[in-house]
Amino acid sequence: MMQKITKQFYWAILILFVAACGNEKDSKPKTAIQEAAPYKQLSPSFDSDSAYYFVEKQVSFGSRVTNSKPHKQCGDWMVSELKKYADNVIEQKATITSFDDTKLNIRNIIAEFNPNASKRVLLCAHWDSRPYADQDITNKDKAIAGANDGASGVGVLMQIAQTLKKIPTSIGVDIVLFDAEDLGKPEFDNSYCYGSQYWSANLHKPNYRANYGILLDMVGAANAKFVWELISIEAAQPVLQAVWQTAHNLGYSNYFMYFQKSGIIDDHYYINKIAKIPTIDIIHYDAASTTGFPVHWHTHQDNMSVIDRNTLKAVGQTVLEVIYQSANN
Repeated sequence: MMQKITKQFYWAILILFVAACGNEKDSKPKTAIQEAAPYKQLSPSFDSDSAYYFVEKQVSFGSRVTNSKPHKQCGDWMVSELKKYADNVIEQKATITSFDDTKLNIRNIIAEFNPNASKRVLLCAHWDSRPYADQDITNKDKAIAGANDGASGVGVLMQIAQTLKKIPTSIGVDIVLFDAEDLGKPEFDNSYCYGSQYWSANLHKPNYRANYGILLDMVGAANAKFVWELISIEAAQPVLQAVWQTAHNLGYSNYFMYFQKSGIIDDHYYINKIAKIPTIDIIHYDAASTTGFPVHWHTHQDNMSVIDRNTLKAVGQTVLEVIYQSANN
């Protein structure tokens, strides 16, 4: 059982953690950490309408399957948009071979803020969409829109980029949008997360380091629940603790649950394993679903109808607050 902690303590453990650098079964919700009141917010307001627009814009290109025309068009737009906000934008391109021997022209997109700052935060999401709806009952072989699974995390990060342009912080922030995350099949090892596997082994700058990282995956659906998953717990529990405490301080305890879940192989797995950057995953978990994910996951129902501004706000404001708190400590 986690002990009750004060705001000063949870930021102290985060600072100690970044300076120095569970249980596998699902467990019952944890409620030991209480809401902090009053709480002084340091971050500017997160614009959920703008984040929604960024999600909608991605979906408007069509399914962003790696190697496809909509994929290239959306990537070009994201690079152009991020150049308006970031100090520097890097396109990391490579040709890799997938599990089915397809040659994939992957494109990771990196936006840097305060590139010379030594204290850095890594924020990431994947921007591609799945080429088949394997969890649907019809049209299983057709690509999905990927509004939540892909576009939602990117939409939140693009809005954060816009905010950092308007109200800069003293720390460095790197937004990395990974390609080719959602091509895999469970029966093939390491067939997911090609973009993050490549980036983790070929960092966009020599000896690149971030103090900690936060991955966003499926962060836009109405009434989403985000839980502690095992890889995040084992690799970066002080960061996990600080992010969830921040969410509770801001009043988002109905989204950020103290419920422990077994590990999920996502982009953060390879960042932790290969790049050795302690990174957590904020990802939608549905205990009532047979898959553990929301019912629209890997189906054609993953479209704009599932995207909710309130959820985008809860996630975006929490991550923004973590950034500005880090700059203040």
